[in-house]
Amino acid sequence: MKKLIVVLGILVLLVVGAWVGYFHTTKSASPQADVNYVSDGLSIHIFYNSPFKKGRKIFGGLVPYGKVWRTGANEATVLETSKNLNINGKTLKAGKYTIWTIPTEQTWTVIFNSEYGQWGINHIDGEANRNPQYDVLSVEVPVLIQDKEFEKFTISVEKTGEDQELIFIWDKTLISVPFTVVP
Repeated sequence: MKKLIVVLGILVLLVVGAWVGYFHTTKSASPQADVNYVSDGLSIHIFYNSPFKKGRKIFGGLVPYGKVWRTGANEATVLETSKNLNINGKTLKAGKYTIWTIPTEQTWTVIFNSEYGQWGINHIDGEANRNPQYDVLSVEVPVLIQDKEFEKFTISVEKTGEDQELIFIWDKTLISVPFTVVP
């Protein structure tokens, strides 16, 4: 009986050690990033993992065109807003959401989903770990190609006059999701 307990204890330690090692290596390759935006009573917090280009072809390569992308690395990207937002005439209610995207060469579909806390991909098939039944809002936005190349995937929130923008930029690709606060 003691041998069985010792063997089980060793197996548990090996599994936990392997998981910690895996977690550490994925986080070092794509470090965690936080965006904290506060303006006129609006508070937006975005948590994501920021991968690097590392000489790879990003869009149409590492991130395939026409397929759902977790919009970063590791865990699904999470956005939390303190106020209702108007995005392209649609209301995103105050709350917490995951952000998923479907990139193409000309446009991206940006999807806000009410399920959060999941890893960004399903480890069995490698596909995005998004359940479409929880999609609450999606919007299509144009791709802007930049001259400058951005090594690190970056999300930001910027204010432009009365409007604000949720910006995604990586490699030479930039997309902007304009929004206003719902009064």
